[in-house]
Amino acid sequence: MTLGIEAAVAAVGAGIAITGGAIGTAIAQSSIGSAGLGLIAEKPEEMGKALLFLVLPETLVIFGFVIAILILLGFGVI
Repeated sequence: MTLGIEAAVAAVGAGIAITGGAIGTAIAQSSIGSAGLGLIAEKPEEMGKALLFLVLPETLVIFGFVIAILILLGFGVI
């Protein structure tokens, strides 16, 4: 099976979409995680709130994955 240059560019674009979402999530979670641990150290009853704020940036990876799937479907790669 041979794919054209359009499919190759679509695959690279899908990779960039997932990578961008992962890097954005890592940057967000690094600061949220340290602040959340400081909050838990002072007020252990606030652990649920800190955990919720830590999980919220994970949606960036999910959005990147959905965009990558849409790109690949649009160009007929998958």
